Amino acid sequence: MIDVVYRDDHLLVLNKPSGLLAVPGRGADLQDCLSARVQAEFPSALVVHRLDRDTSGLIVMALDADSQRALNRQFAERRVEKQYAAVVFGCPTAASGTIELAMRKDFDHPPRHCIDLVHGRPARTAWRVLDRGIDRSRLEIEPWTGRSHQIRLHLATLGHPILGDNLYAHQEALEMAPRLLLHAEHLSLAHPHDGRSISWRAACPF
Repeated sequence: MIDVVYRDDHLLVLNKPSGLLAVPGRGADLQDCLSARVQAEFPSALVVHRLDRDTSGLIVMALDADSQRALNRQFAERRVEKQYAAVVFGCPTAASGTIELAMRKDFDHPPRHCIDLVHGRPARTAWRVLDRGIDRSRLEIEPWTGRSHQIRLHLATLGHPILGDNLYAHQEALEMAPRLLLHAEHLSLAHPHDGRSISWRAACPF
């Protein structure tokens, strides 16, 4: 079962559930994924970008090679607007901020990534507090770069790991939620066929 948010002759926008891989992993037990499910129904569908397995929310796929190239170019040139919702441990003292910390794969602890200001790739994440609780805060996140695990690692480095994060949260924050509380809520881009601005929103499930 796939949740199609939008469909036309050139692209699909889907609402991926938490716990489902975006693309196949290594091994026979990791072949069930969003792209495989979509391609079973839409055989021409092509991958454009990814979300972590435990992140839910909006993901776009192209329905032809020209559209895939056009969308890939927008992501590479950082012309796609993305906003995420997250619930993190604790309460940041500031109302908003930007994290700029280069990162790379942590080869000693896969599949984790780590901060590396010398050899890492540039990564930038903007955040804003929407609501403060006693032991948690709801944030709006805008990643300006699209590194794997970027939001999760940056917020953990800030001292406010995402609740339910089994890679970067400490034990208390991990046990405060039954899933990773990170959701791709808003996506805006130029249509690959005619260039018009088009956007979508998927309601946050937590």
